[in-house]
Amino acid sequence: MSKTGTLDLASGLGGKIDKKEVISAVDQYEKYHVHYGGEQEARKANYTDMVNKYYDLATSFYEYGWGESFHFANRWKGESLRESIKRHEHFLALQLSLKPGMKVLDVGCGIGGPLREIARFSSTFITGLNNNEYQISRGTEFLLTNIAAQELNRLSGLDKSCKFVKADFMKTPFTDNTFDAIYAIEATCHAPDALGCYKEIYRVLKPGQCFAAYEWCMTDSFDPKNKDHQRIKAEVEIGDGLPDIRSTRQCLEALKLAGFEVIWEKDLAADSPVPWYLPLDTSHFSLSSFRLTSVGRFITKNMVKALEFLGLAPEGSQRVSSFLEKAAEGLVEGGKKEIFTPMYFFLARKPHTDADNPSLATVEVN
Repeated sequence: MSKTGTLDLASGLGGKIDKKEVISAVDQYEKYHVHYGGEQEARKANYTDMVNKYYDLATSFYEYGWGESFHFANRWKGESLRESIKRHEHFLALQLSLKPGMKVLDVGCGIGGPLREIARFSSTFITGLNNNEYQISRGTEFLLTNIAAQELNRLSGLDKSCKFVKADFMKTPFTDNTFDAIYAIEATCHAPDALGCYKEIYRVLKPGQCFAAYEWCMTDSFDPKNKDHQRIKAEVEIGDGLPDIRSTRQCLEALKLAGFEVIWEKDLAADSPVPWYLPLDTSHFSLSSFRLTSVGRFITKNMVKALEFLGLAPEGSQRVSSFLEKAAEGLVEGGKKEIFTPMYFFLARKPHTDADNPSLATVEVN
């Protein structure tokens, strides 16, 4: 899936963090989490630092194993992982009824894999919002590469339709009513407060237009008093840079409180013919996603150990590899027990107000 090789993995470890400071960053990141005595409120209060450290530390691993699009997908039998990921992205575009020329916002765009795919698929103008400088720099590199390839094929360059903005999605730099559509793919789970995040998305979305997302959530089957369930949740949180994993009900309520009209919502993992967690399941083997299999992960683990020993990867790289491995185990367990989903989908509309629609305005009689 990914063209990122061993040397790219080694050189990218730590992102924008000075290589000598990676071990210190790992220490600080781990202390935010339950396994190391961290508190949920501290994670929420320091979410910007926590999430930035996470993506500086983990992005090269994601690229190495996952490619340009860091997300899961529901999957049909006979469909490859890459095909399912592309279809998952196209599904969002279709649900939002994207049309050529529309201005779209990708909230938490990562290195821009989905952004570029959706821009090509829908011929829209997409702004990728991300607060991590390293991921934006990687996204720009991919964008320039794609532009060059498209020019060779006499196709329109994505420089005219894609751009990145570095900002916090809890307080964006955009004016009210800017975008024709907004989407988020497994990104707003990093927000310390769902309601605050959705309110900000509501603010910059044009009246009458839609917001669609895939959210990471605990399902109704999750029992907060069950210690095994608590462990799984904590493993996913530390391995994926999350302040707290909200329930599907909490996300739905936050959407409504933010002012959205919910058109429809569903956990798409519930009826996926092929389990969404299959790429991470060590009992499954696949040549097309070899790096994600148990054998591939064993090779990566030992390769990172060797790179760190030789000084080609910074000290602390093995610990990053370890908590990502633990997260993979938690995700698979959470998926099998059906207490966690990475694809709680919703489509919501920002309603027209009287002020936005003159036909609904109250006429004053003098």
